[in-house]
Amino acid sequence: MRRWVLPALLIAGLVGAWQIAATTGAIADALNLDPLLIPSPAEIATALWDSRSLVAENAWVTLKEIFFGFLIGLAAGLAFGFLLRPFETLRLTFYPLIVASQAIPIIVFAPILVVWFGYGIGPKLAVVALVCFFPIAVATADGLRAVDLQAVKMMRTLDASRRQLLWRLEMPTALPFTFSGAKIGVTFAPIAAVFGEWVGSDSGLGHLILQDNAQLNTARVFAAALVLSAIAIGLYGLVALAERRVVTWR
Repeated sequence: MRRWVLPALLIAGLVGAWQIAATTGAIADALNLDPLLIPSPAEIATALWDSRSLVAENAWVTLKEIFFGFLIGLAAGLAFGFLLRPFETLRLTFYPLIVASQAIPIIVFAPILVVWFGYGIGPKLAVVALVCFFPIAVATADGLRAVDLQAVKMMRTLDASRRQLLWRLEMPTALPFTFSGAKIGVTFAPIAAVFGEWVGSDSGLGHLILQDNAQLNTARVFAAALVLSAIAIGLYGLVALAERRVVTWR
């Protein structure tokens, strides 16, 4: 119960303090802003309910970008980890390049992808996949390197084939690492999707946030951000649930 009750109490306390501070104008006075720019939680909830159809429609677009982009990044990360495992030279060649690619902010890649693939869903999927690929690939590679060499020697003395080594030893060892990387990737996937929509899109929560921000509709900006947070938490929970179902030996 403490796992749920304590965070719920903390969130309730923070929301209550926010409501009081926004209603009394304390936040606006502290930031020297117009009170209209500091919505209270009640105003955000009202904006979310009044615009529920619009928010739901754009949230569905963003959710598809996140989901399919994550699947692409997951497949690419697993392929990098498992296919390059037997080839140490290739791993040493490509690994530094992948690490170096993460030094370039994803917001730099996004405009180039829009120029290449247009304003459709393609650039958003690519941006999400790029963000998810790195933690999954690195975690999977680290998991494969964590295989017990003594266990490998024992299985080889029992005449185990390469496929049996993979399925019975290497994959069970690497899967907990892979799920850790997947949980990191799926958490950052909504941020990547919003970046992609900011660069070029006519729908999605990122596009809605840009429009509302330009119109100073801050209550609905916060409402869209709340929905993005809910999507991230929900996807994280699904990955964590899959980990509990798959990695039963952990």
